[in-house]
Amino acid sequence: MDLTERDGLHIWHPYTQHKTSKPPIAIVKGQGALLWDDSNKEYIDAIASWWVNPFGHSNPIIADAIYKQLTTLEHVLFGGFTHEPAVVLSERLINIIPTNQNKIFFSDNGSTAVEVAIKVALQYFFNKGEKKTTLIAFENAFHGDTFAAMAASGISFYTQAFEGMFIDVVRIPVPVKGEEENSFKALAQAIKNNNCAAFIFEPLVLGAAGMVMYDHLELDKLIGICKESNVLTIADEVMTGFGKTGKTFACDYLVTQPDMMCLSKALTGGTIPMAITTFTDELFNAFYSDDINKALFHGHTFTANPTGCAAALASLTLLETEEMQTNIARVNQSHLAFEKHIKDHPKVTTTRVLGVIFALEIKKDSQASYYGTLRNKLYDFFIENGVILRPVGNIVYILPPYIIEDDQLQKIYSVVENALDIV
Repeated sequence: MDLTERDGLHIWHPYTQHKTSKPPIAIVKGQGALLWDDSNKEYIDAIASWWVNPFGHSNPIIADAIYKQLTTLEHVLFGGFTHEPAVVLSERLINIIPTNQNKIFFSDNGSTAVEVAIKVALQYFFNKGEKKTTLIAFENAFHGDTFAAMAASGISFYTQAFEGMFIDVVRIPVPVKGEEENSFKALAQAIKNNNCAAFIFEPLVLGAAGMVMYDHLELDKLIGICKESNVLTIADEVMTGFGKTGKTFACDYLVTQPDMMCLSKALTGGTIPMAITTFTDELFNAFYSDDINKALFHGHTFTANPTGCAAALASLTLLETEEMQTNIARVNQSHLAFEKHIKDHPKVTTTRVLGVIFALEIKKDSQASYYGTLRNKLYDFFIENGVILRPVGNIVYILPPYIIEDDQLQKIYSVVENALDIV
């Protein structure tokens, strides 16, 4: 049996209906922006393997940092212990995250980073003797698959099996162009009518919703409304963090900063699962007490794994190089040129670009559901042509590794344009 057949015997894949889906592609090697399957077919990884791999597959600098750490200390429990990679990583992050953030909590992935933030928001008020039990989130947001993160998410088919089991969430419109005032009013109304603990949001770009983009000025206003009403704010930067939007963090576009940030995905350059939730001193101090019951009783076995910290430190070093910042700007300019070329195509409704993120919306038809016929037809076409893209319904997005070569980008654009002929 080949690798795909052996996979089918025992493995349950994410976001997959195994009865109707095609067998998975067996990948055996990666280098830079390229992947190869077990038949030696080459693919361009045009979405950085779910947005985690900005510096290329098999990056030697990250690999060397991981190897050196493994030969010194691969892991140690973080309850009652610490180690240099975690301390150094916290120091490095504090220097680049918004200045109001001063405490760092480690976990395993984007969902758990969000879970930690939500638990802190709820317990913060509990510790102060207040009862606030409701969250505010954007319509069609996606924050993860653990229970609180799933509750805050608004994509119904992900969550419909669990309706009635969640904490309370009020959803407001995203302040896209033309919806700004509706969003502001909905937020104010939600705060007025509920005991709201926190507003959680993906800053500037809603990823799984189809790279929906909105302006930082509108987000500043929403955060301001929350601050006036003593509602905490949580920036889910799991997707947008570490350069995706053209700045290190999407929150770097803001004047008013959130109370918490959630980081993961590109944190370790796509090598080792790790996540971080950051907090203001005010939040931390609400848990700092002689009363043991006011502590944050949350943890993960692999919290602050030293090897993951070493990978993250190497990734930060790469991100901060002039070469990588030039790459981000180069990809952005390339996206803008393609947008100018494709935006008036008769089958394209809208296009949008922010940083290394490009998205276009194909004119809708009855097949344009999230995992519908149109999406599957596009996905198959991209794979046949050696490009890994995962359309969201009728929305095609590109979010490549920063190190992608110009000719590889041009092939992606060409394949996307050719795909419009089959819809």
